[in-house]
Amino acid sequence: MANHVDPPPVAQPTAPLEENGFPVGVQDTAQQASDIAALLESLEEAAAESGQTTDRPRGNVCENALIQARLGVASGLYAALRCKHAPSASHSLRVALGCSSWAAVMELDPAQRDALEVAALLHDVGKIGVPDHVLLKPGRLLPEEMELMDRHGTLTVDILSSCGVPESILQIVHYARCWYDGATTGSERKQGQIPITARMLAIVDAFDSMTIDHVYRPARSRERALAELFRCAGTQFDPRLVHDFSDLFARDQDLLTEELAQHWLHRLENPSATVPWEPTTYKVSKVAGSAPSLFEKKLIDNMHDGVVFVDGASKILLWNTGAERLTGVSSVAACGRQLLPSLVDMYNSQHYRIPDDECPVEQAIASGVQWMGRVSIMGRQGHPIHVDLHVIPVRRSDGAIQGATVLLHDVSSETSLEEKCQALHAQVAKDPMTQVANRAEFDRMLNSFVAAHQESKRPCSLIMADIDFFKAINDSYGHMAGDEAIITFASLLKSLCRSGDLVARYGGEEFAILCADCTNSSASIKAEMLRKALAEVEHSSLGNRSLTASFGVTELQPGDTPETMLRRADRALLMAKDQGRNQVCQLGDGMAEETTKKSWWPFKPWRGTALVDTTLITAVPMQVAIEKLRGFISDQGAKITQTSENKISMEVTGKCFGFNRRKEDRPIVFSIDMEFSQQHFERSNTQGFASGMYVETRVKVRIQPSRDRDRRREATVEKARRLLGSLKSYLMAKEDDGRLSEPMEEPAAAATNE
Repeated sequence: MANHVDPPPVAQPTAPLEENGFPVGVQDTAQQASDIAALLESLEEAAAESGQTTDRPRGNVCENALIQARLGVASGLYAALRCKHAPSASHSLRVALGCSSWAAVMELDPAQRDALEVAALLHDVGKIGVPDHVLLKPGRLLPEEMELMDRHGTLTVDILSSCGVPESILQIVHYARCWYDGATTGSERKQGQIPITARMLAIVDAFDSMTIDHVYRPARSRERALAELFRCAGTQFDPRLVHDFSDLFARDQDLLTEELAQHWLHRLENPSATVPWEPTTYKVSKVAGSAPSLFEKKLIDNMHDGVVFVDGASKILLWNTGAERLTGVSSVAACGRQLLPSLVDMYNSQHYRIPDDECPVEQAIASGVQWMGRVSIMGRQGHPIHVDLHVIPVRRSDGAIQGATVLLHDVSSETSLEEKCQALHAQVAKDPMTQVANRAEFDRMLNSFVAAHQESKRPCSLIMADIDFFKAINDSYGHMAGDEAIITFASLLKSLCRSGDLVARYGGEEFAILCADCTNSSASIKAEMLRKALAEVEHSSLGNRSLTASFGVTELQPGDTPETMLRRADRALLMAKDQGRNQVCQLGDGMAEETTKKSWWPFKPWRGTALVDTTLITAVPMQVAIEKLRGFISDQGAKITQTSENKISMEVTGKCFGFNRRKEDRPIVFSIDMEFSQQHFERSNTQGFASGMYVETRVKVRIQPSRDRDRRREATVEKARRLLGSLKSYLMAKEDDGRLSEPMEEPAAAATNE
């Protein structure tokens, strides 16, 4: 099985990234453990009552308490993995929590569930034996490096077997790396012969890897990750389990959270029979001055220049928002990597690439002398930017070099998108009570945000937030207490958002946040962080009680207008309320484009009767495609004119918006005819495994103006193109290129280092 690269490092296991994975790293599935912080606190209190105390940082204490509750001293293997590669340890913990939730829904017997959890927590222990230069490499692996990475699966089994781990756990770890159709080398089992727990672990493992930021690839949205699992069903993954896994997101998340907490708060029924060790505690003293204070961190995060802290081995310890803005690499993806020229594609002033063995950061650490110079690094959208690089060695009190502080000052004349958005933000009118943008300014800025990000082809996200049960607050404590709650909520939103974001009071207790240059995944992480922060604030006017809020998140999609984007975010907010409130729901698939493009577009502006006449193909069943179409109809405000058994006709108004809109432009009504068909075909790989009947949905699409005179308008073609792009995003479809469906032989993108 092809290896995947585990998620990048996180500062602590309870950092915002882990709070949004599977359940920490997987968006929306986070609701299966929606209050994981409270769970960890409960575990820590239980450990304290039994006399197990420690002076280690809080993040490690909580994580160790959670692992010990399931493993005992076997958590030492997990601790060793965390010391070697923190991202792999965080990934393993998220996968274990995800498998635990899924196992509860499938009602596996306790022995199977316990074995699955232990296997998930330890399935990457073999990474301890992978060389650092391969494990921490920021880019794609070379063939010889891939061979070294492939060894970690075998090493995992060897390490666990030498520690006396039961055979049931070893089988799960081993067969989770085997493809369902038996195509992987050395796989003696296939399909139903592979344990169901191993098949479940493979799906959760791949899903978490796809939905986490990497240096070379941003996190995928939940919808796109599920589509990839469906695409690989039957070859790499069990198709029935993939379908069951997708159904997991529609369940009552509050019930899953309660059951997960109850299960993880108890130890294994018979620890000695499963993992034969007893826990011991070693007290470690804190290192004075090892972490920056709250004031220092706030100052560093709000500096416009990039600030990076590295240790003596050039490993990144801190990567501030200024560095994120310059490079386009998130802090989560950068921390734990070595700050080498290859990480940021660094060139010198003579436009020659700087090799890693001539890294100025390593030279400054080795010599103890500051290094200053002008270099160029790869910025957002792949365009180089010029920066003044200043490396300052950091010495301990005994004179030894502990690391370095690296400053990146942008000296390019180009104004970034964030600066433009910040200038617009400074001019908005304020809501008199909360001092955030008012509704009128939000409506104006939404048009500017959408137009600017569509022209630059950068992601833009919208978060809608609403305080839960606000009417009950007014009725029970009075309107003054309600106003104070709204002001506190607005202040919290402003304090936890970037300067380039726009926070607005949309109406009453409802707020909206426009996130510039932000993907669906990043916006969901931010919303989850806001939700948890609000739940921890006590209000004196409410009898020291805390508030909760629901959040709806969406990202700009092809063919979107400000109205459709707003409707989709509002629909996500309503979903959060319907599912029990105090949670984050996301909709939309972003602006990702297909990697394979047709040689010519399908638009025929002056020929025939339709501007668009094409066929879309999606790898999901017809009923799933129709459910996705409901979102398009709702967000576009479409009017259904006719339906039959497998056909639907609707009218959609194509609106003009953006900086180049002319006053004489008027909306054009388009007629969209769609015919659905479900095609069954037999598929197998080259070895004849996983053969059987599979299904895909084909949709014939015709788009034309309702009035003939609109065909002569040049802007009509562009509006029809936007509508087709929006349809493709909602249906997760691609255009038919005329090729027949063939067996898939390439490794799934879910589990490769592509």
